[in-house]
Amino acid sequence: MTYPLQVLLSRQPRWHRYLHALNRWWSILFIRMWGMPVSVEIRGQVPAGQPVVYVPNHSSYIDIPLLFKAIPGHLNIMGKSSLAKTPLWGPIFGRVYITVDRSSAVSRGRSFVQARQTLQQGRSVVIFPEGAIAAKPAEELMPFKDGPFQLAVAAGVPLVPVTMPYNHRFMPDVKGLRVRYSKLRIVIHEPIPTLGLTAADIPALKERVARIIASEFDPAAAGIPPASTLRAEPRPEAEAAVQA
Repeated sequence: MTYPLQVLLSRQPRWHRYLHALNRWWSILFIRMWGMPVSVEIRGQVPAGQPVVYVPNHSSYIDIPLLFKAIPGHLNIMGKSSLAKTPLWGPIFGRVYITVDRSSAVSRGRSFVQARQTLQQGRSVVIFPEGAIAAKPAEELMPFKDGPFQLAVAAGVPLVPVTMPYNHRFMPDVKGLRVRYSKLRIVIHEPIPTLGLTAADIPALKERVARIIASEFDPAAAGIPPASTLRAEPRPEAEAAVQA
């Protein structure tokens, strides 16, 4: 229903603020339609008017809607270039948000410049430091890319770690669509200042952020949930009757 309006708002940069507000409203509605309970925990306050770089773990296709729901304001988000190629919504994402082809140095450089410009405009940026959905969600983080940390240090803005420990239980990254009822939780940790840091500090910064994100993982929720079936398992006596 909102698609024609989204297409219209995506055509002019000055309208992108309203499109993001519409996407945020849509994300809230989308999650409510699934009926999943959502817990949002904010551990620290970002100073008013201060742009930051949010660095969340990546475990599911529900990550972006949950981030849009939980983080207020006119955000920008960096996603893989293939998102811009998905039917209908893809071209809108490509015009409004930042896309990157990590196999291309030119694309990585362009996305870095776009993200830096976003911060200079006073807007916060969301970047998944793993660069892809984790192979072992809520169990083991993939090695972090340097990009979001280089960006925060170069711009002198805080990093905000974000943990989403249950998204993969609700909508795992598997072939086809698999949805399970699961509580959803997002923890927005305290900002980490980067003012005065240099490139030499990035390895320690990555390790610190990874430790903070992983601290809110739930060991009981680790791994991809098995496929379910709507058909009950046949009883032994029923199997015997069929064989007879």
